[in-house]
Amino acid sequence: MNLSKLYDMQRALDEYIEQENHVANENLLSHKLLALLVELGELANETRCFKFWSKKGPSEKEIILEEYVDGIHFLLSIGLELKFDSFTQIKDPTSTSNDLTDQFLAVYEAFHHLKKEKTLSSYEKAWEEYVLLANMLGFSTEDIERAYIEKNEVNYKRQREGY
Repeated sequence: MNLSKLYDMQRALDEYIEQENHVANENLLSHKLLALLVELGELANETRCFKFWSKKGPSEKEIILEEYVDGIHFLLSIGLELKFDSFTQIKDPTSTSNDLTDQFLAVYEAFHHLKKEKTLSSYEKAWEEYVLLANMLGFSTEDIERAYIEKNEVNYKRQREGY
């Protein structure tokens, strides 16, 4: 995944949103961290992996991918906010579990740790766990980049339309 390219795209989107909403000089980190957690919950909901009580299957792969890249937007934005945009190499993720619910919990834990620690190592760990989740969902880096670019365009359109 070309994180440098995605950081550049996210930086431009963040600047546009912050100017349009008159929050360019505000500290938005806590808002972005909460948004990241909410997006992760929306993603889990679309996979339905934890809904042992339901017979309904997961949403279509493209819907799940769109929810996944919503999280990428906020991870990138948080990296920019914390000045971690020099981080461009994600370690090959490894897992001791193949259970999707367990991986969602690991991602929540990594995101929460990032909220508490705000260090480069906690940011790297958040990425590692999130990419492992993508692997478990069957998404390639090409899928993620394509979907990110598409959603980035949607986000600009939404801002222009007063979303």
